[in-house]
Amino acid sequence: MAELDIQISVEDIGWPGEETLLSFCERVLGAAVVYLHDSEKQPFPTMPPEVSLVFTDDASIQDINAEWRGKDKATNVLSFPAFPVQPGKMPGPMLGDIIIARETVEREAQEFEKSFDDHLTHLLVHGFLHLLGYDHMNNAEAEIMEGLETRILAQLGLSDPYEGQDLKMEP
Repeated sequence: MAELDIQISVEDIGWPGEETLLSFCERVLGAAVVYLHDSEKQPFPTMPPEVSLVFTDDASIQDINAEWRGKDKATNVLSFPAFPVQPGKMPGPMLGDIIIARETVEREAQEFEKSFDDHLTHLLVHGFLHLLGYDHMNNAEAEIMEGLETRILAQLGLSDPYEGQDLKMEP
């Protein structure tokens, strides 16, 4: 069975401790890997590929977003694949980085009337799919990616995060 080598960096004191986050992420991303492998036939390397998770704050993610995407504002999650990969194709030994901003996650969870953990779960799955080549730059891509997110979240006992929303996640 496919596994991940999850590396965590906590850069904001408002986040839970590394052990708590690692356990949470192993459960969430583990469910994503199982679903993708079993239901979508996504191949994974024999050796667990590495994914780096950075738990930071709005100021830090705003700096990263401005530098790498030309958007001088905080965002909830950023993903940086280590290597280009096409959806459904074999990824390399390093998947890449997922960066999540605590304050934005908290604010959005309140706005969406969801728990912090449920929203964080969604953002981890979303970011992970980006590392595997999925995107939402157009409606066709968004439909595929959001469908996968919804099915993975259902495996974790969560409802469709897009139900009743006309707006998609920001590209």
